[in-house]
Amino acid sequence: MPTLRIALAQVNSTVGDIGGNAEAIRRWSREAARAGAHLVAFPEMMLTGYPIEDLVFRNSFVAESRQALHDLAAALVGDGLGELAVVVGYVDADGPAHTSSDAVAGSGRRDASALLYGGEVVATYFKHHLPNYGVFDEDRYFEPGGALTVVRLGEVDVALTVCEDIWQAGGPFTAARRAGAGLVVNINASPYELNKDDVRLPLVQRRAAEAGATVAYVNAVGGQDELVFDGDSMIVSRDGELLARAGQFTEGLLVHDLDLPAADAVPNPEGSTDAVAPRVEESIADEMEISRVSVVGFRTDISDSSAKGGIAERIADEAEVWAALVLGLRDYVNKNRFRSVILGLSGGIDSAVVAAIAVDALGPDRVVGVSMPSGYSSEHSRDDAAELAKRTGVDYRTEPIQPMVDAFLANMSLSGVTVENLQARVRGVILMALSNQEGHLVLTTGNKSELAVGYSTLYGDSVGGFNPLKDVPKTMVWKLARWRNAQVNAPIPAPIPENSITKPPSAELRPDQKDSDSLPDYELLDPIIKGYVDHDMGRAELVDAGNDPALVDRVLRMIDLAEYKRRQSAPGTKISGKAFGRDRRLPITNLFREGEKAV
Repeated sequence: MPTLRIALAQVNSTVGDIGGNAEAIRRWSREAARAGAHLVAFPEMMLTGYPIEDLVFRNSFVAESRQALHDLAAALVGDGLGELAVVVGYVDADGPAHTSSDAVAGSGRRDASALLYGGEVVATYFKHHLPNYGVFDEDRYFEPGGALTVVRLGEVDVALTVCEDIWQAGGPFTAARRAGAGLVVNINASPYELNKDDVRLPLVQRRAAEAGATVAYVNAVGGQDELVFDGDSMIVSRDGELLARAGQFTEGLLVHDLDLPAADAVPNPEGSTDAVAPRVEESIADEMEISRVSVVGFRTDISDSSAKGGIAERIADEAEVWAALVLGLRDYVNKNRFRSVILGLSGGIDSAVVAAIAVDALGPDRVVGVSMPSGYSSEHSRDDAAELAKRTGVDYRTEPIQPMVDAFLANMSLSGVTVENLQARVRGVILMALSNQEGHLVLTTGNKSELAVGYSTLYGDSVGGFNPLKDVPKTMVWKLARWRNAQVNAPIPAPIPENSITKPPSAELRPDQKDSDSLPDYELLDPIIKGYVDHDMGRAELVDAGNDPALVDRVLRMIDLAEYKRRQSAPGTKISGKAFGRDRRLPITNLFREGEKAV
């Protein structure tokens, strides 16, 4: 069998930075060549970043992507990499770019993969399956490809596929079997959500069986607005054996030698007695055309010792989520060129966890924490905020709000919850003023539980440009705090004071206030939110799951009425199957209520 040394480049790109992304491809290609690779594969739309959303309708953007691809092919030769096959994702279009007035949804735009070799774009492939669920709107942006591209590299036939092609049965992988491909390369920008790595391996195994071929799955890593890509690239043999697997949330090359069947020796599976039968979930259509390209002079000799990529260990749930939140914040700050972040430190659990995430993401020198005590702020809360600042080393300041609140009250007749909201809004004004004055990005600290039921003050504690905990339920916030504190050893202090974790949560906007005055216990609240928001369960299903009917009615009403607040909330890292914003989009004006019968 011929041996192909493949390198999967699990790397970070930035949307719109086509020049910078091209430089990254060249840099990692040099690393792949030094490792003796014959083929290096980069993630989906590596050249443009992903997702590009409505940038796809700009003719100038599509034209630059196409030109950059050809420039990259030439630059690789200039780098001495002309004999390295490079698979890279980019944006293409059918024929000349349309005029702006003709650019409509899906009009000739393609989510594309190209193989570069010898200074040329020797083969292209257009993504066949276009996802249109969750965070994906690809039917809006692209047209599907109808042909599978198979490239003969030396003695091996390699099929090119893109992301969603591996998530759906039929189409490219069935066509790859009919074409007799020995290897299917699947390039991805597959967003992270908790435990998604548990789904990927069996998925790749199913597609390897369907194709009757080894599958190399490479995924992006990095943050893009609310999305985080966690890597988890892998190689699976045709019989389902996991050959190599990269870690999560880290850049790098996964280099591995593959013993693959020679192209001419691969039987046509139509009517054959191939022992590896396709394993399918549904009736599979394989009518895709097969486009074949042969790379003349491609050499696969290996002079040094064999390469084994190894199999990275999986990490625990809390470690997974923490890594996602740190990477999401770091990339949002750095890619948008903020020099630092600022947040309010109340002494409570949410602000403490956000501060710890920010320090891990950016370092203490780029984090400013502001204590803004009111007349109701307890001494222990002020002490807890100061203690966290001492442990983490952030720039810590104190700005009492009571004189400003008193100035409002001296000129306006306000009472009750209005005064509570006024205090939160004064704090928001202070943080935004410091942001304007000093150039910090304001981090808001509300968690998913609070956002779900509207337990926040518009233009008060909800102000900010990014919210690390937006998709993190309150019960998970406590788990993350304990996990993070457990990662340090004496004499290094744990970042989050124990009192911030154990004390009852409170906004401290009135005497002896507790969250439990307004909300159910979070252990009861979070399962209802998860069922209703993440899984679209109705009232009857939630009650059948064992939740108190009156509590379900109360929580669902709070969630429905808070939609207008969520529509104005800051972006934040997605970690669940359904996050507010990109995933869950409901009308603000909406009179449908779960459990209420239409008259």
